[in-house]
Formats: sequence, C-alpha cells, structure tokens
Amino acid sequence: MRRGGSSGNKLKMTLGLPVGAVMNCCDNSGARNLYIISVKGIGARLNRLPAAGVGDMVMATVKKGKPELRKKVMPAVVVRQSKPWRRADGIYLYFEDNAGVIVNPKGEMKGSAITGPVGKEAAELWPRIASNSGVVM
Repeated sequence: MRRGGSSGNKLKMTLGLPVGAVMNCCDNSGARNLYIISVKGIGARLNRLPAAGVGDMVMATVKKGKPELRKKVMPAVVVRQSKPWRRADGIYLYFEDNAGVIVNPKGEMKGSAITGPVGKEAAELWPRIASNSGVVM
C-alpha cells in the first residue's frame, strides 16, 4: 500500500482483542467507543475467534458517539491493548486500556489528534497515526 497505508511488517504478538471486544476510541473524531466485528488479515480456524493486537486493522462499529458515526461499519487501527505482550527485545508491555483510532481503508485517520500513548508497533506500521500521536511507547 502506498500513500499513508501500512508500511513494513509486524512481528508476532499476543492478541488481546477478539471479535466482540469493545475498546475506547482515542481520537477526536467524535466516537467514544468501538465494537470489533472482524480483524483484517486473519485466517480462520474452527471455533477460534479472530483476535487483534496493537497495529492491527479491524472493522468496527461505533457504539457510543456522534449519531452520524453510529450504525456504520468502518476500519479502525488498534493502538493500545491491556493484555501483556512480549517484544523482540524481551520486555513485556501492556497499557491501562484497550484503544483504537478510526481510519479510512488507506490508513489515514478520520480525526486529527490522539489522546494517550500509542504502541510502537502501530506507529511503525501506520505513518499517519505516528504523526498524529503524542507519546509513542
């Protein structure tokens, strides 16, 4: 993908947000929370729920927020998860909450600012998210 899409590839990590999870929306688009309905790029295994980690693109709906954002399926990128995961350098990391930002299919953010920290995995994969984030951890 060119121009704002994902760049590079992501290492394997513990996936903390299965389908059906509700996470906070940490941008200023007007959405309060996001309900995950599917995960992009996940194959299938019988009886296993697809799950997302930091940096994954998901399809989500807005459960609380502006009426014009609700009842629509839109792509989002996970930027924080509360399930601990191991980085390649050996440290374990987790955040206080689960959070994501609404994007378009090319990876460009709908909002213009991100509140709170962003995982390094998401910032390295999505340049538009990295440029709008305050703290990258």
